[in-house]
Amino acid sequence: MSIPTEKIKENYEKVLEHINQTAVRIGRDPSEIKVVVVTKTHPVEVIEQLYSIGVRDFGENRVNEGINKKISLLEKVGVQWHMIGHVQSRKSEQIAEHFDVLHSLDRPKLANRLDHFLAEKKKALPVLLQVNVSGEESKSGLSGADESNWDTLLPEIETILSLANLEVSGLMTMAPYDKNPENARPVFRRLRKLRDYLAIKFPKSNWQDLSMGMSADYTVAVQEDATILRIGSEILGSR
Repeated sequence: MSIPTEKIKENYEKVLEHINQTAVRIGRDPSEIKVVVVTKTHPVEVIEQLYSIGVRDFGENRVNEGINKKISLLEKVGVQWHMIGHVQSRKSEQIAEHFDVLHSLDRPKLANRLDHFLAEKKKALPVLLQVNVSGEESKSGLSGADESNWDTLLPEIETILSLANLEVSGLMTMAPYDKNPENARPVFRRLRKLRDYLAIKFPKSNWQDLSMGMSADYTVAVQEDATILRIGSEILGSR
């Protein structure tokens, strides 16, 4: 069932208002927080509706689905396509060619393959390192739940940072789904703490971004310093 554009606009503006209010209340600048609207499973027509109300950042979690949508919307100016889902190494060339930001870089093997294809295409790709700071076995990402073992991450991260065609700008994580958004706070706080730790270990690299927070917990993520929120159902409804 399609959602009227006015309803999408109303939902989107309500989310932006909540973000603004939360940010101002804790002394943050709302303009430093980006909303990526998660459009996975939604048809191209929904993206066109979002575009008509000013949305330019779209998040997909399946490579082929994202590419098909991008090709259908090539005439849309200023769109940024974010890959937010787990990426198989064999999809590296497609990511390098078609996506503008990768949120889910979680291993050196994928990083090396991406760097190879990016070099061939003479382009760079902004990426975030996905870290599993919740400890859930079902979650992808570098293992960061145990703070006492963070030093074991450094060799892998150093390898990724050394690749010329990857522009690392920070970290990404997913909190366990919970009806109580407060239960996501320790996860977001740990990612922020890891970001600060890596900024000390690799001071020449860029760690400004924290991609965390979704429909159920984005206000808590804002409170914990998120700069990128990945929001779908709060704007588009559940599918």
